Amino acid sequence: MRIAFIGQKGIPAQNGGVDRHVENLAMFLARKGETVIVYNRNDYLPEKINNWKGVKLVYLPFINSKHLAAITHSFLATIDAMYEKVDVIHYHGIGPCLLAWMPRLFTPKIKVVATLHSFDYGNDKWNTFAKFMLKLGEKSMCRYAHEVIVLTDLMSDYLLKRHGRKCIVIPNGAYVETNAKANHISQFGLEPKKYIISVSRIIRLKGIQYLIEVLKNSPEINIKVAIVGEGEYRNELEKLADNDPRIIFTGNQTEESLDQFYSQAKMFIQASEMEGLSISLLEAMAHGLPCMVSDISANREASGDTALYFTPQNTVSLKEKLVYALNHETEMQELGKKGKERTDKMFNWNLISDETIKVYKK
Repeated sequence: MRIAFIGQKGIPAQNGGVDRHVENLAMFLARKGETVIVYNRNDYLPEKINNWKGVKLVYLPFINSKHLAAITHSFLATIDAMYEKVDVIHYHGIGPCLLAWMPRLFTPKIKVVATLHSFDYGNDKWNTFAKFMLKLGEKSMCRYAHEVIVLTDLMSDYLLKRHGRKCIVIPNGAYVETNAKANHISQFGLEPKKYIISVSRIIRLKGIQYLIEVLKNSPEINIKVAIVGEGEYRNELEKLADNDPRIIFTGNQTEESLDQFYSQAKMFIQASEMEGLSISLLEAMAHGLPCMVSDISANREASGDTALYFTPQNTVSLKEKLVYALNHETEMQELGKKGKERTDKMFNWNLISDETIKVYKK
């Protein structure tokens, strides 16, 4: 089959859960003999490459503004995919699904599949009109896609209740390739097993501000935190951190570098207010890292009984559990082992790609 992925910024992933999802799914589909086309934004990579691990990369322009970048790039990608007469167009995210009607109308032989990654209209960065359009994209996805994939049972229940749409649940996965050769963490003043790691896009909903507030108000907590990622909220977080030497902003890390940040950390922490099904959390679990996460439904679906939970948006609960985790290392290590077993069994990209192929063939 010839499969086109539309909606991501690009791969190899530099940041963001959707890009990481597309990267892994495309790579495993290509390994299984499928022809995969991924549409990258023109400026996504510093140096353009046309093929990555068997996946064809196509670069297209877009209007470089917060509200128009995704939809203009997806529009051009949809036209190109229709022209190429692919077998499947797979949209990622509710915004790009505003265009799902196009291949249904103009190229009815092409099958349309959509994956709901998160309810993006819950993000405060979008204005009222943008949130309206994202909700319209959700309706378009449910109406025009031949099949809708969701990451969690909670998402499936919501779409059935809200739109009467039956979905297929295929979770995110974790892919670990431990082959780090260089010492990437030392340039940030980090030492193995002497830091906690947080990996995400740096936006308000990820809750990193609560972790920083706890550290700023708790000088007795003597451990560094590596905040890995980029995003529009970074400047505010750096001001909040106020040059605290325990708080390290590393920027984006990818592939070998990111693997070392995970594998050398003492613990993973995620304070999100809302998630789809966090790839960063699954990758931390796959590395055997003890995980301490906010008690939201998506994190419960990911971690089950293998993580230490704290109340979201609550610095008192976060501090209490952080102190507990640092003082109960053996118990946390046991949680890390259970988390790795859980990801190996439930969040395996080889199995996920098989299930996705079944959806395409259906």
